[in-house]
Amino acid sequence: MWGHRVIAALLASIVMGAGITAAEAAVDPKLTVTSVTADRTTIAVSGLNTVPVRLTVAAKYDTTEPGDNDLVLLVYLKRISGTGPMQQLLSTDLPRTSGTVQNGVWSGPIHIPSTANGTYKVWGVSYGPYSTWQFGGMLPDPTPVDGPTLTITGTHQPRITAKVTPPVVPFGSGFRITWAITDKTTGKPYGTRVRAMLGLDNQCAEEAGGINVLTTTAGLIVHDYPASWADPLNCLRIKSNPLDIAGLGLAVIRPGVVSAAPSRASATVGTIVPVNGNVLGPAGFCPVVLQRLYGASQWRGVSTATTRQSGRFTVSAQPAYRGLIPYRVYFPKCGRYLAGLSRVFYIRGL
Repeated sequence: MWGHRVIAALLASIVMGAGITAAEAAVDPKLTVTSVTADRTTIAVSGLNTVPVRLTVAAKYDTTEPGDNDLVLLVYLKRISGTGPMQQLLSTDLPRTSGTVQNGVWSGPIHIPSTANGTYKVWGVSYGPYSTWQFGGMLPDPTPVDGPTLTITGTHQPRITAKVTPPVVPFGSGFRITWAITDKTTGKPYGTRVRAMLGLDNQCAEEAGGINVLTTTAGLIVHDYPASWADPLNCLRIKSNPLDIAGLGLAVIRPGVVSAAPSRASATVGTIVPVNGNVLGPAGFCPVVLQRLYGASQWRGVSTATTRQSGRFTVSAQPAYRGLIPYRVYFPKCGRYLAGLSRVFYIRGL
């Protein structure tokens, strides 16, 4: 699922659509769910539309606090079969529609997108509101339930692609992303202007702002980004309530820019000489290799290390003979950082 970490936080044991049993989930001692029903169990949805399904929860909540009279509930669904990018679904905040908070009925919609093509099972209920999590709080663990199964036929699902210009973004330079939203089935745009949101970093996972945009009728959004947007994650989200219909995140490709220098210009043969260096950008926890020149043209690795979070590293040179010995540091491709080489430097063996 794209765009909201709530599923990862609350359904951590669901991986790629795998199931979760009642014994594996924590039961909220204050919430007792009697039943969950849906006003329909077969849904057809196409394109960028959503279809509302009304969910009704009969439940008891053990409380005497006056503020809990406004309690809302959230219903969780998991995929049990089918294909599509959405592995879980989440209802809107369901208000109480009858009874008391101690013994009442909560009812409201879940918005079904085409990207939820497949069969889903209602498996849990918790109390909200959803915004509690979105704005820095944490929702309680859902109480497991044996709820209804929804069969969803999603067609003409959206496909999102992105082209970055230039393909490798230099440090200190701005860049452009051309986003495209098309019909995955036909390969063509939907023919109308589609509303989307461009986000950066936590805007890609939370309700933390962003830039609201409309595509052209050809499904395109062309946006110029400043250099400061090159290091964090960038994204496009097609939003719904509460979870997104679809989205795409990307980290722009960066060059491998490596610098290195020995702590000493000369050392007795066999002595270890620390070589300190840096990989430009936040390229933490990537490998680096100190290479020494053998013969006229053959470079061989003689020491390895891992960059620290800052991008800095230390490798060890050990002069093997008397005379001027050429070294360099090789940075293999790591994540979005391309391979790079430092300038050649020399250590004189004594």
